[in-house]
Amino acid sequence: MDAFGHVNNVVYLRYLEEARIDLMNRPARGADPAGFKGSTVVARHEIDYLRPLVHQHDPVTVELWVTKLNAASVTFSYEIKDAEPGTGPYVRAKTVVVPYNLEEARPRRLSPAERAFLEGYFDDSHSG
Repeated sequence: MDAFGHVNNVVYLRYLEEARIDLMNRPARGADPAGFKGSTVVARHEIDYLRPLVHQHDPVTVELWVTKLNAASVTFSYEIKDAEPGTGPYVRAKTVVVPYNLEEARPRRLSPAERAFLEGYFDDSHSG
């Protein structure tokens, strides 16, 4: 938090990371433990800070969806906003993630199972 009581920008990145990791680990917690096997690399972040998030006891939510699926990358879009509707978002962001093969030390393609899973979260209607 800064001197004005605003949440630090690094905290926004942590919120985005936690939401993305939670989504990408869902197959491992469900029927497909082989989903997202290995690792991923963040290739790019784009963050638009729309208004300051002042310390509060009420929760904020991170909405996350997929806006682009390529053979070897996925673009996630996000909004961080109050849990209660009625105000605009604090942040809009995008992250490009590349699946990575740790054993071969190189990027890899999305597996058919990963792609099918991510298609369930695809929405390019408000990709910003």
